[in-house]
Amino acid sequence: MSDVDLGALVADIAREAGDLAKRRRGEGVSLAATKSTLADIVTEADREVERLIRDRVRAERPGDGFLGEETGADRGTSGLTWVVDPIDGTVNYAYGIASYSVSIAVVEGEPDPERWQGVAAAVNAPVLGELFTAVRGEGAWLDGTRLAVNEETPAGALLGTGFGYDPATHDGDLAMVRRVMTMARDLRRMGSAAIDLSYVAAGRLDGYFERGLNAWDFAAGAILVQEAGGSATRLELDSARPMLVAGGPAVHGRLLDIIGGGA
Repeated sequence: MSDVDLGALVADIAREAGDLAKRRRGEGVSLAATKSTLADIVTEADREVERLIRDRVRAERPGDGFLGEETGADRGTSGLTWVVDPIDGTVNYAYGIASYSVSIAVVEGEPDPERWQGVAAAVNAPVLGELFTAVRGEGAWLDGTRLAVNEETPAGALLGTGFGYDPATHDGDLAMVRRVMTMARDLRRMGSAAIDLSYVAAGRLDGYFERGLNAWDFAAGAILVQEAGGSATRLELDSARPMLVAGGPAVHGRLLDIIGGGA
C-alpha cells in the first residue's frame, strides 16, 4: 500500500470514528440524565471509539503496530505504528463544547516520537465538520485545499496553548504564558492539542506551545504542521513534562528562543 493509499485509509477511519464519537455524545447526554454520570459516558465513548479504530486497523493492516491512549501499545511487525487519541479534548466533549477531535497518525520506525518518521495523519473535528489530513511528501489538506503555515506575523503572533490538569503545574504554565506573551498578539486555548496543531497547519494560529503532552496528543498534529511547511519540536525530554513547540519558521524559532531561555 502506497503512502497515499495509507493516508486515504487513515482519513476514512478517522471519519468513521468521529461519527461514532459525535453520536455517542448525543446519546450519552440523554443516558446521563437518567441512568449514569456523564463522566462514565465519556470514558466509555473513549474506549469504544478506540476499539473501532483498532478493529479497523487489525482488519486492514494486521501487521501494523498500535499505540492508543486507552488500550496501550502493540509493536507489530511491519515497521509502521498507528498512534491514536480516540477523543482529544475529553473535557470539551463532556461539556458539549465543539472543540474535540479524533487524532490518528501512522508513523514509521521505532514507536518513539524522537525516532519515528510521520507517514500519514488525520484529525477529525466532527462537530466542527472538518477533517484535516496529511501524507508524507504530499502536504497537509482540508476539504481539497492545501494548507500552509503562516510565514509572517507583523501584528504579533496568535498563539495556542494548553494547561495540565494537575493544579501543582499551573503556576509554571502561567509563568510560561507571561514570557511568551512578549511576542504574542493574543492567546487561544482550544482544549484539544490536535485541533491546535491543525490550526497551526491551516494558518489559523501562528504557533503553539504546551507542556506534558503524550505521544497520541500530538502525533497527527505534528505531521500536519510539518507537511504544511512548519516545524514541531519537543524540548526538555528528560523532564516529567516535556514541552512541544510548533509553528511556521519565524514563530517556531522565536518560541524556541523564549522557551529555551533566550530573549
